[in-house]
Amino acid sequence: MKVIYLSKSQVRRTMATLMLILLSVTLVQAHESAAVGVFLNIKKELPIYSVETDEKKIAISFDAAWGAEYTSIIMDILEERGIKTTFFLVGFWVDKYPERVKEIAQRGHEVANHSTTHPEMSKLSRDQIISEIMTTQKKIEDLAGDRAVRLLRPPFGDYNDLLIKTCRELGFHVIQWDVDSLDWKELGVQHMYDRVTKRVRNGSIVLFHNNAKYITQALPSILDYLIAEGYSIVPVSELIYKENYRIDHTGRQISVEN
Repeated sequence: MKVIYLSKSQVRRTMATLMLILLSVTLVQAHESAAVGVFLNIKKELPIYSVETDEKKIAISFDAAWGAEYTSIIMDILEERGIKTTFFLVGFWVDKYPERVKEIAQRGHEVANHSTTHPEMSKLSRDQIISEIMTTQKKIEDLAGDRAVRLLRPPFGDYNDLLIKTCRELGFHVIQWDVDSLDWKELGVQHMYDRVTKRVRNGSIVLFHNNAKYITQALPSILDYLIAEGYSIVPVSELIYKENYRIDHTGRQISVEN
């Protein structure tokens, strides 16, 4: 048997060559997988995080799941500035505070859906998703009338393809946000102000919570800044496109001309 002896430099070159071959094979396989995905039109479903627009127009929104102490005060602050917005309500909040739901609608704000029991929606079956959405939708429509809109914000921002597709079948748009005030962390008024004012842009959707500790202190200065900067603040349903649109990989909704 013939024995071949390799020097250290030859071993290193051989190993480097093998690694290059392995890397090339991996890249080819990845490329082929991506090509197959494109060919089959496989893509991840996305909710709406923001909207592409040339207008200085944004939406602010309030999630309501626990507590209602500041809700009327928030609406006073909004009313002083002529602003209408969107409140996303959980079913058990609606059950506990029906008069607040009526007030939100009577004062001209949108009433939207934030599920019935505040679950992680990606862990639910299709039937469970439908139940979570439609149970609360009936409640808010009964209380808010035509101010109830078909928008869903999934609790925790948690979603999957099944949720998006099911909502589409039910005629709902799934709404996230691109500016998070992080008000629930209770880090103070200045922190909330900086979070929002430094991140907002045309087409932003801003997330607040109706019972956050510093919301009534921070909201006036945030709104005054936005108004001074020339932003028009509208309800979410007035910001988004209802048809003829696509959503890019960041969740930004973009109008598509016919």
